[in-house]
Amino acid sequence: MTFYSELSPSPRTIMTPGPVEVDPRVLRAMSYPILGQFDPEFTSLMNDAMEMIRAVFRTDNQWAFPVDGTSRSGIEAVLVSLIEPGDKVLIPIFGRFGYLLQEIAERCGAEVTVLEKTWGQVFDPEEVISAIHREKPDLVAIVHGETSTGRIQPLEEIGKACRELDILIVVDAVATIGGVPVETDDWCLDAVIGGTQKCLSIPSGMAPITYNERAERKVLRRKRVEKGIRQAGDGIQTGGLDGFSPVRSNYFDLSQLQDYWSPRRLNHHTEMTSMLYALREGLRIVLAEGLDARFARHRLQEAALIAGLTKMGLSLYGDASCKLPVVNCIDIPPGVDGESVRSMLLDSFGIEIASSFGPLKGKIWRIGTMGYSCSRKNVLHLLGALEAVLVRHGVRVPQGLGVQAALDVYDQVPKIT
Repeated sequence: MTFYSELSPSPRTIMTPGPVEVDPRVLRAMSYPILGQFDPEFTSLMNDAMEMIRAVFRTDNQWAFPVDGTSRSGIEAVLVSLIEPGDKVLIPIFGRFGYLLQEIAERCGAEVTVLEKTWGQVFDPEEVISAIHREKPDLVAIVHGETSTGRIQPLEEIGKACRELDILIVVDAVATIGGVPVETDDWCLDAVIGGTQKCLSIPSGMAPITYNERAERKVLRRKRVEKGIRQAGDGIQTGGLDGFSPVRSNYFDLSQLQDYWSPRRLNHHTEMTSMLYALREGLRIVLAEGLDARFARHRLQEAALIAGLTKMGLSLYGDASCKLPVVNCIDIPPGVDGESVRSMLLDSFGIEIASSFGPLKGKIWRIGTMGYSCSRKNVLHLLGALEAVLVRHGVRVPQGLGVQAALDVYDQVPKIT
């Protein structure tokens, strides 16, 4: 018989674009006793979570709730519920996760048109708006913060153009929610998907989403009435009616999920109790800090890190005008084995940074400054460790200047840690 050792994961300083370190208060919340999903105490916590999601997404939408699963579950739930076979979908792509939107839309049977931008850049909003007028899609799906390239796409003009033309727009804000502004209502975004494991500093396992009445109308038009659970006769279309195209997924059917999260609490699945605790506590922490203060903290840590990296003689990848504040992409110096550097950082200092994907694999490092990981302690620790590791790899680095440059930035804003 095999005997296994007691679980004891190594402590890490996680400076990747996700997952990131989890706030200890969130971990504590996950240890609380399990409640039944229809216990009034638990449904009250569900209501709290919905209110908090609205606040963080800056929306008055009725529908704001988590989909149980990783961030991709939220993306799939929204797209599979809104895209019918034959729908025309426009997807502007400027990194890896735009291609994910394309794949999911194609699996939904959409006629997909893509716009592609060189990695490291984003679209001028007019480029996308011109394509919308030309292609006349039913839906536009776009990434807000692209972690593979460290770029952020301006959305306000695109969202307003879609609203004027009565086109739905779906936004992947997995990397940005809780770290940079996401103005769901002001930017006229119809559906927005967030992630827990990045700027919210909650373990991966839930995908908070929100969508408005425009999106809900399409969801309800596709609603399938489940025998023995729901009653036909309240104006909901059912199978056999002209134009009815049921959602191909049961688990990701937003019409059923919103019944579950509505006051009716119609059973759909068993809620992830401990993750709901984590989500509620994580959102509470975000709102207690204050969104604007939180955004300022992320910008400060970005500035300190960049000051240190550049003083060390390292160059940043991509167009600086569209840099994603919570992901910092660094060109790997010529002749340096990027994976060897990452391994030494992890083995010798307990620090994890990321490589990248596709055409950028082996060319850049990606350093996340997100959520609970976004701190003065982590930035200074990383800069000192990276200097030491680069020296061991034969790179000429000005001794100590990276940390000093970061400290100079912090001296200007001493109250933010």
